[in-house]
Amino acid sequence: MISEYILGTPCDMHVHLRDGDMCKLITPTVKEGGISVAYVMPNLQPPITTLERVQEYKAQLEALAPETTFLMSFYLSKDLTPELIHQAAKVNAIHGVKCYPAGVTTNSAQGVDPNDFSAFYPLFKAMEEEGIVLNLHGEKPSVAGEKEDIHVLNAEESFLPALKKLHADFPNLKIILEHCTTAAAIKTIEEINAGIVDIKDIRVAATITAHHLSLTIDDWAGNPINFCKPVAKLPSDQRALVKAATSGKPYFFFGSDSAPHPIENKAKHTGVCAGVYSQSLSIPYLAEVFDSQGKLSELKTFVCIAPLSFYALKPEDIKSKQKVVLYKQTQTVPEIITNESGIKVAPFKAGEKLHWSVRWN
Repeated sequence: MISEYILGTPCDMHVHLRDGDMCKLITPTVKEGGISVAYVMPNLQPPITTLERVQEYKAQLEALAPETTFLMSFYLSKDLTPELIHQAAKVNAIHGVKCYPAGVTTNSAQGVDPNDFSAFYPLFKAMEEEGIVLNLHGEKPSVAGEKEDIHVLNAEESFLPALKKLHADFPNLKIILEHCTTAAAIKTIEEINAGIVDIKDIRVAATITAHHLSLTIDDWAGNPINFCKPVAKLPSDQRALVKAATSGKPYFFFGSDSAPHPIENKAKHTGVCAGVYSQSLSIPYLAEVFDSQGKLSELKTFVCIAPLSFYALKPEDIKSKQKVVLYKQTQTVPEIITNESGIKVAPFKAGEKLHWSVRWN
């Protein structure tokens, strides 16, 4: 039985670090959770669409957590141009562009129409040429009508044809279907990658969160702390996610989608904010799931080998040379985290016991 496991350089390829006082509270917890490399989402207010803003934001994050490697992204919008993509790539300012369908989640009001990406094809061509990743929030906005009903339970599956078309139109563009929640999404990713032998040939991958490995619809219905977008789905979907994450297949890797909100915004009677905060215990949350499946040995592929390969990161790209060690030690998830600013955030599984901890060597 494994009681200690050297992971190396764990990556979280989907994090929300916010700005202002919330950013000051959350950013140092990336390392606390056992993460060395964090891919940062750009959905601030206003969204990050300029070279100056992305560089300023990265500098702010590095000042708060100097040992963490932050990978930055642009927010897909009409403000982006192919020329900007080439310019940003030249100075290594971004690793991807995040696509938010309008209105599907927090700070997505300035997102795009997922029914027609053609206006962005010149941009995607530039990204394909530069090796810049397209990060897709893979949902269609909710709509009710005689021809089509789209709601939180089928929004992801309804988006999958758009993913297939994008890959067909740009076969060399690296695409990630972010925070998968359905068996249908897992099946689609596996079908796209059928026949691929070399990990370096993967062009379409998927991130999976820690909370979606543990939650189903019954866990968030009536529990605002567990409410997120995309929502956790059926038990059969959760089983498919666990099987994919623990499979060792290099086109599935970790993206926490850790999304903090002040606790009062998670406990409102109406308009509850979507997002689960899991940053401060990222690796221990995952270890619980992998250990329960007898697949702890596959955790390194999920958090290190696969994401480092897909994003083509080299050792010299990583700021910290320390390695993360996972070891058996019980800890209790705190009820809240806070700092001198007074902001309070409720962590995922607050008050529950985890049987794994991390340290840096």
